[in-house]
Amino acid sequence: MVGSLLLLAMGMLFGWIGALQYLVPGFLVKWLSFEKIRPLHVSSVVFWIILAAMGSVLIYVQEHTGRKLYSALLTRLQLSLFSLSIPAIFISYCMGIFGGREYWEFPPVLALPIIAGWILFLINFTRSFGTFKQQPVYIWMWLTGIIFFLFTFLESYLWVFPYFRNNIINDMTVQWKSYGSMVGAWNMLIYGSSIFLMQKISGHKNDSHSRMAFALYFTGLFNLMFNWGHHIYTLPTYHFIQYISYVVSMTELLILGRIIWQWKSSVSKAAIHFHHTAFRFLVAADIWIFLSLLLAVLMSVPAINVYTHGTHITVAHAMGTTIGINSFLLLAIAVDTLSNSCSKESINEKWITKGYWITNISLFIFWISLVIAGILKAKWQMSTEKIPFSTMMLQLRPFFIVFLFSGLTMIAGFFIILYPILKKQISCYLVYILGERNPAEEPIRGTISMD
Repeated sequence: MVGSLLLLAMGMLFGWIGALQYLVPGFLVKWLSFEKIRPLHVSSVVFWIILAAMGSVLIYVQEHTGRKLYSALLTRLQLSLFSLSIPAIFISYCMGIFGGREYWEFPPVLALPIIAGWILFLINFTRSFGTFKQQPVYIWMWLTGIIFFLFTFLESYLWVFPYFRNNIINDMTVQWKSYGSMVGAWNMLIYGSSIFLMQKISGHKNDSHSRMAFALYFTGLFNLMFNWGHHIYTLPTYHFIQYISYVVSMTELLILGRIIWQWKSSVSKAAIHFHHTAFRFLVAADIWIFLSLLLAVLMSVPAINVYTHGTHITVAHAMGTTIGINSFLLLAIAVDTLSNSCSKESINEKWITKGYWITNISLFIFWISLVIAGILKAKWQMSTEKIPFSTMMLQLRPFFIVFLFSGLTMIAGFFIILYPILKKQISCYLVYILGERNPAEEPIRGTISMD
């Protein structure tokens, strides 16, 4: 969890440098040009999500079962594999050594430790349970997410085989399909952990066994398996794939309707529990789920997708889901799991509260600037007038400036949130290293005080 928070901090710094290079061409070009900064940013953020999702599952599995994990050794090996591969990936980017695709632009050989670590994760998770019968919905979400992430990660490397690589349409179809499903897979891990946390705060255990919980789970699973098709509307592939994907995308309206229907109760819960730091992040994520899902449903309509594809609207959707949903949910989990993980000293909530509001307000401005820039670019793309690309980019420059500075304040907000959490953990590690305290005597996982 601590490693994932450090990756979040790195990802934000790389993202801000990339945004600055968008406005000031040539900035740091000798050391970290844009083709290096972009994968550094993307990989940092993706690994922040993956490591935090894994950490939350491993911690909450122990809380759910009341027992330790099947094997502490497997956990250490898993962490060691990721701790070796991630720095190696970043070094390869800085040296200009590429060879992969999109999310995974590093040489394919560096994917092997990630695959091995994920297999250890799967073994440790499944062996930590005596049975999967009568388990709550979040257990099935975790299991589904772990299996499908491994499947889609392997699928994203099918391009190494000539059969796929030599046909551009098949190659792009498999790539975009695998990435779309992969996001759904890690969402299963995050949403399952979030349900566990919400149950932990509210104390209502029956909610995770309800028919509605499993109905929403199967809707999410259905989308994970088939929703990827809206990524390939612009590819000349089989039409039945596009039709199925369109229908599946529209099932998200069920989730959207559910959010609206429960909005009143969500607000009332916020009034009761808003003083809990973790719950504040859950409330923020709920709002961003609504905004991102609304944008996603619009983007899934083929007639609209033709305009939005390849514009900043796609980036806005990615930022809204990655930051507003995934990052806020994972920060809620991080606050919970790290609150009492190494000492009884509480985290400074005043810092987190300030950072919370700065981050949310900045993210909304950041998101709106991208949406407007995307609309203007979409208009340019479909226009019959032959307006030069450079002219269009100059028209978007004011929105890029807003994007840059709102991103800077958002990063400042995140650092204000991370500072008290990481300060406490690092202080504990220094105490352990100096031998002044035995870590075995400390709590192994965090709890939320309901006082």
